[in-house]
Amino acid sequence: MRVAVAGCCHGELDKIYETLALAEQRGPGPVDLLLCCGDFQAVRNEADLRCMAVPPKYRHMQTFYRYYSGEKKAPVLTLFIGGNHEASNHLQELPYGGWVAPNIYYLGLAGVVKYRGVRIGGISGIFKSHDYRKGHFECPPYNSSTVRSIYHVRNIEVYKLKQEKDKGQTARTTKFLALDKCLPHRDFLQILEIEHDPSAPDCLEYDIEWLTILRATNDLINVTEHLWNMPENNGLHARWDYSATEEAMKEVLEKLNHDLKVPCNFSVTAACYDPSKPQTQMQQIHRISPQTTEFCTQLGITDINVRLQKSKAEHHLCGEDEEQDDVESNDSGEDRSEYNTDTSALSSINPDEIMLDEEDEDSIVSAHSDMNTPSVEPSDQASDFSASFSDVRILPGSMIVSSDDTVDSTIDREGKPGGTVESGNGEDLSKVPLKRLSGEHEPEQRKKIKRRNQAIYAAVDDDDDDDAA
Repeated sequence: MRVAVAGCCHGELDKIYETLALAEQRGPGPVDLLLCCGDFQAVRNEADLRCMAVPPKYRHMQTFYRYYSGEKKAPVLTLFIGGNHEASNHLQELPYGGWVAPNIYYLGLAGVVKYRGVRIGGISGIFKSHDYRKGHFECPPYNSSTVRSIYHVRNIEVYKLKQEKDKGQTARTTKFLALDKCLPHRDFLQILEIEHDPSAPDCLEYDIEWLTILRATNDLINVTEHLWNMPENNGLHARWDYSATEEAMKEVLEKLNHDLKVPCNFSVTAACYDPSKPQTQMQQIHRISPQTTEFCTQLGITDINVRLQKSKAEHHLCGEDEEQDDVESNDSGEDRSEYNTDTSALSSINPDEIMLDEEDEDSIVSAHSDMNTPSVEPSDQASDFSASFSDVRILPGSMIVSSDDTVDSTIDREGKPGGTVESGNGEDLSKVPLKRLSGEHEPEQRKKIKRRNQAIYAAVDDDDDDDAA
């Protein structure tokens, strides 16, 4: 089976499919499957553009809308995962996966499917430690914070994927090159030969083990901002193993009438872009997709978006005082968050390492902090990074301060404690005030602290836009 793998698509479907057609002419045969690894940008209209976390200069309609409207159809089955530059409102309609256009399938927040006997799994988004243990609380209309946090991976999705077991088969991982953007003379596409089962159906199928895990973990879904951990075998949880048993898989098969074929039930849920009638004021709407409703009904699980809408309705009904009481009761440990355990392994902070934020701001986040310090929130990502460098930067010789230069020392020149150091005019240097930086005002009462190499603390972060969008 010939499988094409593309890097960041950025909505350039016409160019990608044209390149595939050219490769088929030059290669040994047609491509059977296309995998797109993030930044797919399934933009249907102007409202979708505003749901992408990219600077305005990168908000281009591109060509996906033509496939959404039916004007064009993907010539090859296309599977993709979400990245950090997506029409998040569109993908949010399909948390468990689904068709975004005929022959173009989204794997969901996390998902596993089969094609010609080959299991294909993926997880959407990027990892950010400060949102990892939160629930899926975001929904349109997004604000400046949630438009980014919406694509941050959550622990529940990783937990579900970890329940997958290798059923006696040799696990195979496909390796491919880091692929570039879809631009001329760039390596943005790679074609691989993958072994497959010739007797397997030539269509996209559900993975029975994955469906069983989704059903088993249905009650673990969290739609709040509260931090919480997944169940584990630590004596605090009645259940921590949600892997699929043979009995549970048989039950799911019966629910699906022993038919694992993914139905071709794509439906249009939003107005499609019309170049002749631009609509720049389209509102962001939190929609429920008929595909997801059908899937959840058949499997016996709840649509995350339904839970979100119910949670929002309850939030509007209760007053601020009741909401505050609810937060305090949660903080007291009366819900699932009471099972907080050691999560040091989950943290992405290394005290000996400088972390670079990979989001659009390209800001530098302080990594030299105590592990008990609260996680950095998105609004803090552009903060001063001086603390990151204070203990790791190698200073030039001109900036090194010797021990004799410390002004708060109480050791005299002969090494005796309690002595004084005098200048040439007889002035006691131990009483000489510390030097101030330019523009700094004299405080009323000076604290005795050591602060060397003050120039480092005046560094300023660059805040350039991400050109990868």
